[in-house]
Amino acid sequence: MPKMKAAIFVEPNRIVLDEKPVPDVGPLDALIRVTTTTICGTDIHILKGEYPVERGLTIGHEPVGIIEKLGSAVEGYEEGQRVIAGAITPSGHSAACLIGCHSQDGAGTKHGFKPLGGWRFGNTIDGAQAEYLLVPDAMTNLAPIPDGLTDEQVLMCPDIMSTGFSGAERGRVKIGDIVAVFAQGPIGLCATAGARLMGATTIIGVEAVPARMEIAQKMGADHIVDFTKVDPVDEILRLTDGRGVDVAIEALGLQETFEAALRVLRPGGTLSSLGVYSADLKIPLDGFLAGLGDQTIVTTLCPGGKERMRRLMQVIASDRLDTRPLVTHRFKLNDIEEAYDLFANQRDGVLKVAITP
Repeated sequence: MPKMKAAIFVEPNRIVLDEKPVPDVGPLDALIRVTTTTICGTDIHILKGEYPVERGLTIGHEPVGIIEKLGSAVEGYEEGQRVIAGAITPSGHSAACLIGCHSQDGAGTKHGFKPLGGWRFGNTIDGAQAEYLLVPDAMTNLAPIPDGLTDEQVLMCPDIMSTGFSGAERGRVKIGDIVAVFAQGPIGLCATAGARLMGATTIIGVEAVPARMEIAQKMGADHIVDFTKVDPVDEILRLTDGRGVDVAIEALGLQETFEAALRVLRPGGTLSSLGVYSADLKIPLDGFLAGLGDQTIVTTLCPGGKERMRRLMQVIASDRLDTRPLVTHRFKLNDIEEAYDLFANQRDGVLKVAITP
C-alpha cells in the first residue's frame, strides 16, 4: 500500500510528521495531491489540547491541490485539474445543509445532530497537512481554480478569508456602517476587508503589532487603535463621538476582547463573534445593558462548499482583494514541526505560513 507524509496529532503539545497510507477513493470522493496548505489558529488549539480531536488524526483544513484520482460516481471534474476545497465540506443533503447552515452539517436523525459537523478536515477526518487529501462529497466541495491564479493567491479562501468575510456577513454590515474589528490577525484582517467590501465607511481596527497595523490599513481600516497605549473602548467611543459602532467583530477568542466588543456597540448594534474560545465566556451586566439594549450577538463557523469557494476566488480574480501579504513564512512539509513551533509561539512577525509538500 503506497504511503504518504502527514502531520499527525499524537497528544497535546505534540504534532509530528510521520507516514500514513494514501487514502482509498470512494465513489463520491476525490483524492487531491496537495500543492500548498497552511497552519490555522484552530490547529494551535488542537496542538495545545484546547480543542479535542482523536489521536492519530492528520491535521489541517486549508488545501490547494491537483486532482489525483476521482471516485467512480464523480462527474464534472478531471484528473490533473487544480482545485481547492473549503475547510467546511458539507454533504449537501443533511437537514442543516437544506436549511442553509452548511457548516453545521448534521449526522442525520439516526446518529443525532452533530454541531460543527461540516468541519471535517483535521477535525473528524484526516486533513490537509499531508501529501494527499481525500475530499468527501467531491461534487459539492471541489472548486476549480481560475486560470492565472497562483496557489498563494487562493490559499486563504478555504478558511481564513471565508471566516473573516462571514464575520462581516453575519454582522449584516451595511453601506455607511461603522465597524470595529478586534484583533488584526489573519481572520481579523479578512474581516476588515470583508466589512469594506460590504459597504462600511468607517472601520476601526484594534491591534498592537506594527506590521499588522500596516496591513490592516491596506485591507481597509480607517483607524487603528493600539490597545497597549489607550483603552480601546474609550478610544472607539471617542472616534464615534460617543455613538458606538454598528457592528463589532471579535476575531481573537478572549474574554477581554469579547467584553470590549460588546461595550462599544451602539444600542441595537451587533456583536459578530469569530473567535474560538477555550474557556467559559461571561457577559458583563453593564456591557449587556441589563439585556435591554436591543443588541444582537451572533457566532460564525464559516460557510463551505464549492459555490462559496468560487465566489471567494472571484473576489481575488477581480482584484478586489489581495491576500498574499498574509503569507509571511514558507516551509516544506518536511519542516512542518518547525513551522508549528514558529506559528504557535508567534515569532518573527508571522501571520500565515505556506506549507508545500
